[in-house]
Amino acid sequence: MKTVLVVGGLGYIGSHVVQDLTEHNYNVVVLDDLSEGHRESLNNSNVDFICANINDTGALENVFTKYSIDVVMHFSAFAYVGESVDNPQKYYLNNVCATINLLSAMLRHNVKKFIFSSSCATYGVPEYTPIDEAHPQNPINPYGATKLMVERILNDYHHAYDFDYCALRYFNAAGADPSGKIGESHRIETHLIPLVLKTLTGEKQNISIFGDDYETPDGTCIRDYIHVCDLSLAHRLAMELILDNGGSYCVNLGTGMRTSVKDIIKACEDITGRTVPVVVSRRRCGDPAVLVASTDYAKKLLGWSASYTNIHDIIKTAWNWEQNKKY
Repeated sequence: MKTVLVVGGLGYIGSHVVQDLTEHNYNVVVLDDLSEGHRESLNNSNVDFICANINDTGALENVFTKYSIDVVMHFSAFAYVGESVDNPQKYYLNNVCATINLLSAMLRHNVKKFIFSSSCATYGVPEYTPIDEAHPQNPINPYGATKLMVERILNDYHHAYDFDYCALRYFNAAGADPSGKIGESHRIETHLIPLVLKTLTGEKQNISIFGDDYETPDGTCIRDYIHVCDLSLAHRLAMELILDNGGSYCVNLGTGMRTSVKDIIKACEDITGRTVPVVVSRRRCGDPAVLVASTDYAKKLLGWSASYTNIHDIIKTAWNWEQNKKY
């Protein structure tokens, strides 16, 4: 069996990927510093866990010495856009410098297979939609800039060191594992669906709509929501492609479906039978009217397409988690 090092494997997306990998009989080693992840998400006794940060060169040396790692998956970036604007140093140190530290450890131990959690934030304000992988990359915040920097580093490493990778550019990750064992729980919640659901559990007083005067059918921003389990499958398929064939790839992960802020609110009300208290606020700087993925390349390269294409089905899994969450 192949051994996968999952860095940041106790976070939202990482924990779902870890579950998928173990269910498909991969040996999994998780490295996470618990700054954003949750130990409770690790409900599989077959997973080895090391509490450490990838800035810790000694800890990385111990991991790569102890385990025969075949491939590394990287989920340990900081991912709050607003925080990245307020404190860019934090983001460049963790998302770029620490990643280089991880890559250096891999090269020292001749591990040259890498799956990178990238983002549609690398594109910036779209020139056209749906966004394909050839779209210009002009990030408008430090978070997106750090993701793009790592993509460029990986491309250089591929040519210089025969280093194989796949960078997966997510659109809006959403939902939770249908079992309810793991789900979305952030230190600072910024994602729309859990914020709306928290108003329905009483954790939040209301939900803010940042602008209802966009040039969209209902005046609110449109996004592409992809279920976290579909993301997990795509990571495993990308890993298997890299293990079998090598290469260097950048791939969008989305559904191609267009869902507005008001669509999300209405779907949450439909599912829960409750009314969402809404406040309309001014637009946020840098919010594009529409962000939707072209999924053609993911289908062609990975044979992958999203199984959750109805926003109600995605929200049902998130609502199940929100009512019964374990952490």
